[in-house]
Amino acid sequence: MSSWPYEAIVTVIERGLIADWAVLTREIRRDPWGPVARQVSDYLNYERPVGVAPLLERAIGSARRCALQAERAEVARDVNELVNRSGLTSASFAERIGTSASRLSTYRSGKVIPSAALLARMRRLVNRLDDSSAP
Repeated sequence: MSSWPYEAIVTVIERGLIADWAVLTREIRRDPWGPVARQVSDYLNYERPVGVAPLLERAIGSARRCALQAERAEVARDVNELVNRSGLTSASFAERIGTSASRLSTYRSGKVIPSAALLARMRRLVNRLDDSSAP
């Protein structure tokens, strides 16, 4: 589906049946910001097919929210792994990366996502600690 031309996607939206729309929504769930989702979204910005437009918009919104939740959880797992690998307490780790223990806690829970720069700082700290403990 991700390689379908735009005209084929429009045809599915305008003339397709529920089974066809299901194929479209599966592709949207698989890649919420991919070419199919973008093309469907672009189409819905200028055409509003009765009935199917709100359903496809909901499918895109839902897929993107689910993807964001999964990404947030993945980053939280990465932060937890870095803190655990460091061997430091959360308070010491936070201090070494220039943040507070409470802020680090929000990163570890996934409530807040650290910036890319801060995540790089965490990795550098853990790498330095790994290097200093090597024989």
